[in-house]
Amino acid sequence: MLLGTIVTICTFGICYPWAVCKLYGWKINHAVVEGRRLKFDGKAVQLFGNWIKWWLLCVVTLGIYSFWLGIALNKWKAKHTHFA
Repeated sequence: MLLGTIVTICTFGICYPWAVCKLYGWKINHAVVEGRRLKFDGKAVQLFGNWIKWWLLCVVTLGIYSFWLGIALNKWKAKHTHFA
């Protein structure tokens, strides 16, 4: 978590999708549900495209879209989480 925070701060938020994928991927790849291991297959490049789109929507709507940003990020995470 510390490395992700440092990288995000040093790149002014540009590498935030990388940090999210690394942290969430580690958590999910080490989780077991009902005896089955989970796998996260999301890539930072995929999230970066969505992140730019979501950021532009926040700017255009004067921050109103930010209320849905967390939901959109959770939907993306769920879409890329599967049973191994």
